[in-house]
Amino acid sequence: MTATGTGTYTPKPGAAPLPRMIAAQAALETKMLLRNGEQLLLTVVIPTLLLVLFSTVDIVDTGAGEAVDFLAPGILALAVMSTAFTGQAIATGFERRYGVLKRLASSPLPRWGLMTAKTVSVLVTEMLQVILLTVIAFALGWSPQGNPIAVLLLLVLGTAAFSGLGLLMAGTLKAEATLAAANLVFLLLLVGGGVIVPLDKFPPGAQDVLGLLPISALSDGLRDVLQHGAGMPWGDLAILAVWAVVGLAAAGKFFRWE
Repeated sequence: MTATGTGTYTPKPGAAPLPRMIAAQAALETKMLLRNGEQLLLTVVIPTLLLVLFSTVDIVDTGAGEAVDFLAPGILALAVMSTAFTGQAIATGFERRYGVLKRLASSPLPRWGLMTAKTVSVLVTEMLQVILLTVIAFALGWSPQGNPIAVLLLLVLGTAAFSGLGLLMAGTLKAEATLAAANLVFLLLLVGGGVIVPLDKFPPGAQDVLGLLPISALSDGLRDVLQHGAGMPWGDLAILAVWAVVGLAAAGKFFRWE
């Protein structure tokens, strides 16, 4: 509203500033994600239970040292995948099915702004996950080390890689197919992505293939830094960067809003 005289106002129509629209949409996306029971199961409950269970019960041979030192980096990688890929794919897929994306695309918020808001929501959720899992891991005796900048780069590139793949799946498959495929991929990568079971437990040929997966690159990179104190894991960062570029480019090209 603008003042035209003492006590007199006239409407000032128009869209809110773009940063404010993106922030409001990101806050809404985050609230919806955290209120969804299935999303909370994927993003909070399952990673927490896996961390506590496999750190306290001798089920899998994680090599020398404390089990939590091996498991915590892998569980952090799993948390990124559960939010940026599985959760985002399922939520976006059903938003597309019910016409939510079509309606939002016709609003003053541009499509790239909507995707930016979704990305911000993913990052906020991941930040909460990392804090929670880190506190639990410390309580279990975790002793991390290494360069925090390397950890941050791994998490950001991992988020970009999984986000692109999740949006690609949500924008090309039907919602029901996305639900089934995203959960199946989650389970397969949980077992074969070096999260809980070390990759060296697999046959040599399988190790070479599995090591190129984004979850393997993220978990191994985090483990090299946080468990072994390695420097910048350039190889794992390169794998994640390739997945991020390919996934986001494919999502941008093939994503269908209707």
